[in-house]
Amino acid sequence: MNKPFKTKKSLGQHFLIDEHVIEKIILAIQPNKNQHFIEIGPGQGALTTHLLPHVKQIDAIEYDAEVLPYLTGYCQGLGELILHHCDVLKFDFESLFESGVSYRVAGNLPYNISTPLFFHLLKYAAHIDDMCFMIQKEVAQRITAVPGNKDYGRLTVMMQYYCAAEFLFEVPPEAFSPPPRVNSAIIRLVPHKRPPVLAINEQLFTELVKKCFNFRRKTLRHTIKSYINTEQQSKMPIDLSLRPENLSVKDFVELANFIHEHKNH
Repeated sequence: MNKPFKTKKSLGQHFLIDEHVIEKIILAIQPNKNQHFIEIGPGQGALTTHLLPHVKQIDAIEYDAEVLPYLTGYCQGLGELILHHCDVLKFDFESLFESGVSYRVAGNLPYNISTPLFFHLLKYAAHIDDMCFMIQKEVAQRITAVPGNKDYGRLTVMMQYYCAAEFLFEVPPEAFSPPPRVNSAIIRLVPHKRPPVLAINEQLFTELVKKCFNFRRKTLRHTIKSYINTEQQSKMPIDLSLRPENLSVKDFVELANFIHEHKNH
């Protein structure tokens, strides 16, 4: 344990070392003794050591076997910690969930896996109260963007369909060791228990959003012509001269629902 741990660039490891930032994160999370946490990428336990004394249990998922002895040592005696050594993108979260128990998720995420991880976690949204993550600032801005903003895109629409998203605060590179080349941010995601708007066909909705933003400089009329004919387009509830970045999540859902109900009619 005396030997300093050497971070691995290949795993995108940047360990949080700024105590002030850690305290701000804990204040934002507001953990309590009744809560069961899942922590992703605990590293050497910067967050884990501060969360453990305040929560019922933490299931920590860590990919790097070499960091586990450090994490175990630093967390000794602080609370109930269960370690899972595996790739979080392949982890079966269902194996953790108990009936009637809701979970909170937190973590300092490797930037290269944050987006696929969000979509992986959304499969289990029914069991999750909220998620609080450190991610790349640009990704946080995209997730929390509003229509008409340059950051607004496919990721925005899909994440906001499933979650309420809140940009909490920025974290500078010098808060980490080694410092990353980008700024970071803390984001909170709260899965909707009941979506404010519901897509009749979620697969069609997902496909439509992707297609629209693949042609984000084109108007909607150009993108949807492969779905419905000209006569049906005239009955559309959405102005087809708009571009994708001008549509709200609700607009995209209405568009997908209209196409679902009129396609091949």
